[in-house]
Amino acid sequence: MTDTSIRSDSRERTRERVRESQDEEEDLVCPECGGNLVSDEERAETVCDDCGLVVSEGEIDRGPEWRAFDAKEKDEKSRVGAPTTKMMHDEGLSTNIGWQDKDAYGQALSSRQRQKMQRLRTWNERFRTRDSKERNLKQALGEIDRMASALGLPNNVRETASVIYRRALDENLLPGRSIEGVATASLYAAARQAGTPRSLDEITNVSRVEKDEIARTYRYVVRELNLEIQPADPVSYVPRFASDLNLSDEAERRARSLLETAKEKGIHSGKSPVGLAAAAVYAAALLTNEKVTQNEVSEVANISEVTIRNRYHELLEAEDRIQPEG
Repeated sequence: MTDTSIRSDSRERTRERVRESQDEEEDLVCPECGGNLVSDEERAETVCDDCGLVVSEGEIDRGPEWRAFDAKEKDEKSRVGAPTTKMMHDEGLSTNIGWQDKDAYGQALSSRQRQKMQRLRTWNERFRTRDSKERNLKQALGEIDRMASALGLPNNVRETASVIYRRALDENLLPGRSIEGVATASLYAAARQAGTPRSLDEITNVSRVEKDEIARTYRYVVRELNLEIQPADPVSYVPRFASDLNLSDEAERRARSLLETAKEKGIHSGKSPVGLAAAAVYAAALLTNEKVTQNEVSEVANISEVTIRNRYHELLEAEDRIQPEG
């Protein structure tokens, strides 16, 4: 092919692209007045926004053929798969084979079919975790889900903890540390970030590692990943303690008021937020004439009665109130 023919082909392609772009621009404006065209999905028409001219009609509706009137009905009728989630090592993209040995009609499978399904489950598990990193991630995310369930933490905290653990795994922070330790530290950090903190003692009770290792790993993960975590606010513990003790809304408001006063006068500095929250709940219960013992508060907050008594006196002194009897 000569240079002249190549140049002519190139010019022809350029002219075609120009014509296509001009046609597209013409499609976006009204042929009558030059106004903007808008799509009316309800009537399946394209109309001019200025003069009202119907440019095209009978457009294809690419949405679902069914209608839903609330979120529950939409979930039931939707035929898409489950959303991806960071709480699973494969983000929920793989296929799961159910553990029930039943067919689509609910009837039990034969012995031969059960053996076949068991072999498929085995191979499915092997394919889902192809290397050591995926096995590590599967074990850790299972631990995070187990501990979060035991602590009553919401899904957003579990999701955040899974992301933190994935970052620690990608940054190669696990050598020399246990999978359970890093998983526990990730959950502890995620709970504090989400404003639903749990004390270190509560985390230790559901974890498989010691308290010192959790604290050490937590500090290491926060430092290496540059996580921005604010100091725990004692007020964030009050609703859970009040709910576990069946206290009234008035007692909860009184406890919040005691903590706000203590914060204004600087009493909270250097004190355990769990101890301050427990003492505020105990003091508020007494001030509202609700029967709560120090032992009950101690069991709910997982903190000693001595700490509750010490913080209790400090809170009342800050409030400039006379200590009630009993």
